[in-house]
Amino acid sequence: MSQNKSTRFIPLIIAISVVIGVLLGTFYAHHFSGNKLSIINTSSNKLNDLLHIIDDQYVDTVDLSNLVERAMPEILGELDPHSIYIPAQKSQEATDELAGSFSGIGVQFTIRQDTIYINNVIKGGPSEKVGLLAGDRIIKVDGEDFTGEIVTNEEVLHRLKGEKGSEVKLTVLRRGQKEFLDFTVVRGDIPVNSIKAAYMINKEVGYMQIEKFGETTYPEMLVGLAKLNQANFKGLIIDLRGNTGGYMGAAIQMVNEFLPANRLIVYTEGRKSARQEYKSDGRGGYQNLPLVVLVDEASASASEIFSGAIQDNDRGVVVGRRTFGKGLVQEQVEFGDHSMIRLTIARYYTPSGRCVQKPYKKGHDEDYEMDILTRYQRGEFFSEDSIKQSGTAYETSIGRKIYGGGGIMPDYFVPQDTVNYTSYFRMANQQGFIIQYAYEYTDDNRQALSKYDTYESLVKYLASQNIVDKFANYANKKGLKRRNLMLQKSMNLFEHALYGNIVYIMLDDEEYAKFANESDPTVLKAVNLLKNNEAWPQAPKP
Repeated sequence: MSQNKSTRFIPLIIAISVVIGVLLGTFYAHHFSGNKLSIINTSSNKLNDLLHIIDDQYVDTVDLSNLVERAMPEILGELDPHSIYIPAQKSQEATDELAGSFSGIGVQFTIRQDTIYINNVIKGGPSEKVGLLAGDRIIKVDGEDFTGEIVTNEEVLHRLKGEKGSEVKLTVLRRGQKEFLDFTVVRGDIPVNSIKAAYMINKEVGYMQIEKFGETTYPEMLVGLAKLNQANFKGLIIDLRGNTGGYMGAAIQMVNEFLPANRLIVYTEGRKSARQEYKSDGRGGYQNLPLVVLVDEASASASEIFSGAIQDNDRGVVVGRRTFGKGLVQEQVEFGDHSMIRLTIARYYTPSGRCVQKPYKKGHDEDYEMDILTRYQRGEFFSEDSIKQSGTAYETSIGRKIYGGGGIMPDYFVPQDTVNYTSYFRMANQQGFIIQYAYEYTDDNRQALSKYDTYESLVKYLASQNIVDKFANYANKKGLKRRNLMLQKSMNLFEHALYGNIVYIMLDDEEYAKFANESDPTVLKAVNLLKNNEAWPQAPKP
């Protein structure tokens, strides 16, 4: 009986042996032939497997690191317009953009005719200490010629920025001197101010221009508010036009200064991110101050959080044009080589429940990027009637009706100013002749212009110099035919553009803001609203 049992298991043993033999044969055959398709069929990470196969079997040598660098943006581009890859060599620049400072030589520059022109030397910075001056042209960096096509904005930043305490040797050409001048600059911390102006427009109204929401923006705002408070301001204009955003946390802190306790500022929610609400704590020092917020088509992200919170809580009025429409929250993840990704992890919503993110289609990034131009072409910048209200209707805290579907709609629309606009002015502006002439005029007349330290005194001097006529002759030599009738019609536009650029080059951001705001229709509208006590929204009539 025992023998029968043994005999009965022989076929099973043989079958198992055959299966094992087949598996072993297949393994060794595939192993030595390099065939790894079976791995792909069973692996959960096809991308890694693909790279291994390319590295192991591709006919030519492949730089896998370079292949990955090129693939990363494409992969993230399939998700949404704001999930991006930042290579290692650009990561520091991306971080510095929102940091409170960076290490450099302390100059502002432009690139003209393939040469670095120093526009401004930051007071107290490394370059001022060694004697560099506005108007100097940098010819060499660390003994190597640095002119020509190699001079790009990216390359200039790469060569001039560096670790604190490190040295860079500069050779410059200074107007009026025949010999080159050599300077050794020790790099130091350079402050990056995100609030460009905080001053009194009149005896009662304060004005604050915020360029971005960075690490130091909130404390900068507190300093600016304290300055305006000393001047006894009764109302405030916060200008977020052109502000493309930054840190959400900074916007939340800043809105908190103007809201009473327990008001919802913003909330975020995503597939892997549970709803998170951010509310005011009631400690803000300016809860009863009349407030107007200025926005335009370039106001995005954190700017929309700020303006949306003010609008939805009926805390102030929003003036200008529809904002950009970015309602996606990014998380920054850094890799071992210091490259990084900014990955969208949630959407943010204003207190009423609006997601201000404008519509986008995956794979249609060009359409998304051209949205501003599309708005312009359909007349949205010039007529409130051309704006298409879309999406669900929402209500503010007192029942005012507002809409989602792409950006923050202002309470008061102000069109782009096109009075006296001519094709001659458009060509002069678009081809860069206005700003080019402003730089050349400044270089030629820097000694005379340096006598004036306010925009009023500088503009008064410029008004006596026949600047527009000189510009027309300059542009004519550059190929833009002089058109006297159009020149006369657009005289105010030319004066404002030329004077403004020269003020910007010669003076600081605040003086430039003062000059620009004198005739800015959006600012004038805000001042009028505050004057007439219309900065507090009113509930709709039943």
